[in-house]
Amino acid sequence: MSSKEQFQYTIEAGKTEKDYWIDLYRYKELFYILAWRDVMVRYKQTIIGVLWALIRPILSMVVLTIIFGKVAKLPSEGIPYPIFVFAATLPWTFFTSSFSSVSTSLVGNAHLISKVYFPRLIIPGASIVVTLIDFLISFIILIGLMFWYGMFPDWHMLLLPFFLLLAMGAALGAGLYITSLNVKYRDFGFIVPFIVQFGLYASPVGFSTTLVPEKYQLLYYLNPMVAVIDGFRWAITGGKTAFNLTEVVVSLIVVIFLLIIGIRKFRQTEKTFADVI
Repeated sequence: MSSKEQFQYTIEAGKTEKDYWIDLYRYKELFYILAWRDVMVRYKQTIIGVLWALIRPILSMVVLTIIFGKVAKLPSEGIPYPIFVFAATLPWTFFTSSFSSVSTSLVGNAHLISKVYFPRLIIPGASIVVTLIDFLISFIILIGLMFWYGMFPDWHMLLLPFFLLLAMGAALGAGLYITSLNVKYRDFGFIVPFIVQFGLYASPVGFSTTLVPEKYQLLYYLNPMVAVIDGFRWAITGGKTAFNLTEVVVSLIVVIFLLIIGIRKFRQTEKTFADVI
């Protein structure tokens, strides 16, 4: 091509908005880079490295087993209480870690947002990767517990990815809404620990959903983590614990709703991120 040839660029109004979802794919390399960076930062300057992914759910399991299993003597639907609790702790830890990461992701990447253009949705999406790796590491402990108690995986385990996606959708939807507000109003960052703490007591992590009175169960299912936790227990135990389709339907509707309002709020405020962050 001759050096005398000129390039002609056409600037089309609203092109960025129109091509937003296509740009998500075009910037996939940035997604990989940010995800890998978060993983490296998480474990680079730690003494025991990836063992932190094991310590948190194990300690939670021990505490909840003592409080609910030994002291309160709550029923565990006929399965060993450590497995009953650990099967709930894993998805709950994944949800809370993902929700917290997404909720603070934009503020934590303020320097990047203010300098270059890219679909900002990449940042909260990449922040979930490190929590997914933590989950996979911790899942090894659950498999070990199952063999210790003479429980072996069957076809029910194939449905675990579905329940994991439910937890991911709930964390992403709620997190996107909070992080959109947190960019301008940093007070919302203080709400996240409260939501996580309240959610622990509002979810069947240390107890069975069957303890909830029947007349309140439909209302209880509005918490999407109820179906996720019950689904994990049901899949881990080969269908031996309580679980029903109503939970899944209600939770799926709630998660879709959270994703819609979360993404909508994120997209509405995205254009102002660079100015106010």
